[in-house]
Amino acid sequence: MAAHGRYLAPGLVDMHCHGGGGHSFATSCADEARAAAATHHAAGVTTVMASLVSDRIEVLEQQLEVLAGVARTGEVAGMHLEGPWLSPAFRGAHPEALLQAPTPGDVDRLLRAGRGHLRMVTLAPELPGALQAVRRLVAAGVVVALGHTGADADTVRTAVDAGASVLTHACNGMRPLHHRDPGPVVAALGDPRVTLEVIGDGVHLHPEVLALIFRCAPGRVALVSDAMPAAGCPDGTYRLGAQEVEVLGGVARLAGGGSIAGSTTPLPGALQVSRAAGVPALVALGAATTAPSRALGLSVGALRPGAPADVLLLDADLQVQQVWRAGVPIGPAHD
Repeated sequence: MAAHGRYLAPGLVDMHCHGGGGHSFATSCADEARAAAATHHAAGVTTVMASLVSDRIEVLEQQLEVLAGVARTGEVAGMHLEGPWLSPAFRGAHPEALLQAPTPGDVDRLLRAGRGHLRMVTLAPELPGALQAVRRLVAAGVVVALGHTGADADTVRTAVDAGASVLTHACNGMRPLHHRDPGPVVAALGDPRVTLEVIGDGVHLHPEVLALIFRCAPGRVALVSDAMPAAGCPDGTYRLGAQEVEVLGGVARLAGGGSIAGSTTPLPGALQVSRAAGVPALVALGAATTAPSRALGLSVGALRPGAPADVLLLDADLQVQQVWRAGVPIGPAHD
């Protein structure tokens, strides 16, 4: 809805976020997690998932227990485990030594630690025991995402049949598209049951690829930040889980020039990147509100009676001007 050349829109929903403002969700300190969430709330992301990176099961267990308390107060919408059940060949910034195949015991341990607030898990469906884990997680009410995977298209389809419904940061951390081996992206694009995450930071995807995914999967693209603690911060040295990350020119890489290690662009920046790629304004807004909300089974991401009063005022270029969360103004107003 336009307001004197501006837009009144639902608050943004980020379903994949590791931290921001110098703070991490991969922590045993509830105050640090709250500070990370507050950074994104003030920017216009009124609903944020707390994403964790691969670590030892006992460390993830402790982090989930802490974050469950933060989720209980509504400061985060729940937790997202990105690992440790990932492919070593497509690990990205995840340490190979921490990766493993899922076991029923470990799945149940982490479900218990989440206390009902573990909302999404990313795993590689080709790993031993992965399909059993998909079924167990879905039965527990957890959204299963496929990512950091070398799976072929048939394996992806089998995992979707088992209940998986999201592709984690499409094109990144997975077998690439090939004309004789279509891989995860093509399988997800062709399946109406799958929501495709895309990182709209102008680094992870070429603008033409970003626009192509939007065209091929209308209504099923969810813009995500994949933000790490340096989001909204100057260049420097930060940490992502157990690893040191160097940010140079706004691009985060593992120390020593390694893999891209998340993004430094909060979700509102993905709106401008999408618009520059030719994505229509309302389509981009839908990908940052209704699509992720629907993928997670949330009641946010829309302006309707009974919905949370999470509202943004944006200018014609989709720059956030004012933020209301639960009806309370929290973001900086601009003239």
